[in-house]
Amino acid sequence: MDRRELADFLRGRRERITPADVGLPPGPRRRTPGLRREEVAQLAYISTEYYTRLEQARAPHPSREVLAQLARALRLSDAERDHLHALAGTPRGPLPGPSREVRQSIADLLHRLPHAAALVLSAAYDVLAWNDLAAALMEDFSALPRRDRNLVRRAFLGPRPPGRRRLYGVSDAEEFGRSAVQQLRATAARYPDDPEVTALVGELRAGSEEFARLWATHEVTAVPTLCKTFDHPLVGPVTVNCDVLDVTDRDQHVVIYTATPGTPSAEALRLLSVVGTQRMDVPS
Repeated sequence: MDRRELADFLRGRRERITPADVGLPPGPRRRTPGLRREEVAQLAYISTEYYTRLEQARAPHPSREVLAQLARALRLSDAERDHLHALAGTPRGPLPGPSREVRQSIADLLHRLPHAAALVLSAAYDVLAWNDLAAALMEDFSALPRRDRNLVRRAFLGPRPPGRRRLYGVSDAEEFGRSAVQQLRATAARYPDDPEVTALVGELRAGSEEFARLWATHEVTAVPTLCKTFDHPLVGPVTVNCDVLDVTDRDQHVVIYTATPGTPSAEALRLLSVVGTQRMDVPS
């Protein structure tokens, strides 16, 4: 790691970017061109103190994830990204495993969507964060061990109540399974050294003939689902629109389920937002 060259490179990239380039107000008079240190730190989701130490050539070795966030915040080209990694002594390459840390701003976003069921999925389909309505519509993820908060594991190895479709009774269970296998195969290729991804794939191949058959096709192109119906045990069928937002720097996805206003499904979601994960058939 060349701390001095890294510090000079970061400072030079910071000074060439104006607040307007990144959607920030110009603010009061600036003593130096470009962004302030605290603004870069905010855009990169790291502390101002740590970024300041990087520019002062006093910081410890930055991780690949921090470098990726700095590259995005400073709007580096591919060549500049490679140079950044070279100066930090960390050649660009795959992270050892998919990120399982949810950015605070994304976690806050979930709870600002009171009329939508929303959750964050890792690249391996781990449920990392969720809001109250998602727990009411699907299940109380907080009551599950961390390893069981995985939608692929729930789809192929999870419980299936008598007379109901698997995975929360969703109408597209077969399509979801096929798409999830395809995306998990791509994830396994991106993170070949991650023990949790490797163990998950091994467990699914051994425990589900269906998963093993789909895995053997080597398909990696998934078709997005725009609408699905949950067969909820308390409020009945709930048809929702499905929107997925990519959190690119962390290889995560924000999944948002909303019902069309004025429909029975919208009323069902409203009711679930009131009762939450309570059992309506058991006196409180």
